[in-house]
Amino acid sequence: MNKEELLKAIEEKYEKLGVPVEAMLEGLLWSKPITYWDYIQTDALLGLQIPRTTQPDEMVFIMYHQVNELLFKMILWEIDQVAKSIEISAEKFSKHLMRISRYFDVLCSSFEVMGEGMDVDQYLKFRNTLTPASGFQSAQYRKIEFASTELINLIDIRFRDTIDRGSSFKNAYDHLYWQAAGKNYTTGQKTTLLKLFEKKYMGEFIEFMEDYNDINLSRKFKQLPVEVQENESLIKAMRHYDYTVNVKWVMAHYNAAGKYLGGNEKDLEATGGSNWRKYLHPKYQRRVFFPYLWSKEELENWGTF
Repeated sequence: MNKEELLKAIEEKYEKLGVPVEAMLEGLLWSKPITYWDYIQTDALLGLQIPRTTQPDEMVFIMYHQVNELLFKMILWEIDQVAKSIEISAEKFSKHLMRISRYFDVLCSSFEVMGEGMDVDQYLKFRNTLTPASGFQSAQYRKIEFASTELINLIDIRFRDTIDRGSSFKNAYDHLYWQAAGKNYTTGQKTTLLKLFEKKYMGEFIEFMEDYNDINLSRKFKQLPVEVQENESLIKAMRHYDYTVNVKWVMAHYNAAGKYLGGNEKDLEATGGSNWRKYLHPKYQRRVFFPYLWSKEELENWGTF
């Protein structure tokens, strides 16, 4: 495109926006050149690490989890490229699923960075200053789950057969699998961990659940023409994503927790107070985003293969 064509295209663009092209061009005379540090907001980003203790390795813990949250944001961005598309092809669906899976691959391998990058004795010194905070309270991760599958697949396995798919969003929320990490179902008593989490996010979660009820990845897949649903590459991408998130990623988390919380005599509680082994291990939770894409045998052995 030559200079005249470029200027004409710019003029047409701003005419459609109702902005005089002369004003826009004059503004360019006074604008500053963009720099890497301004565009990435480096100073702001590097000012977000504030340790609570004198233990040097706490900085590793903070930055590791901040990187996780940035990757979660990227994952939600990719999910929306599918969930909010009016029409979606098998190729586009697969492309975004594989992008998401690669982000989770990074998350899985990154546990080694934290696992080998923190001394156990330092972690055990600073961990109690974090109580009752917990990675359990990652709102973005919960949104990834809501945006990936139908709510029935996120219900605690103990109650799944008793929950009507037409149940209210609040009732579904009250029986989500991760509630078990902060709630005694016999007494109804909730831990401080869960109370604080709900105070901050419950309303937002219920709205998000409702928004994605008909456009989550599972529903979008089921809305595709039958011949597209049978696309082998798409099915492979769906299964890969499901396994990566609900087995590979979870087990990487589980094994990392084992190094710091496991012991020869008795496991330590997580900072939120949960029985982390039963909360984390996929064989207990049986969380599967797309159960219809797995065999009966695979589902029965979920988390052990």
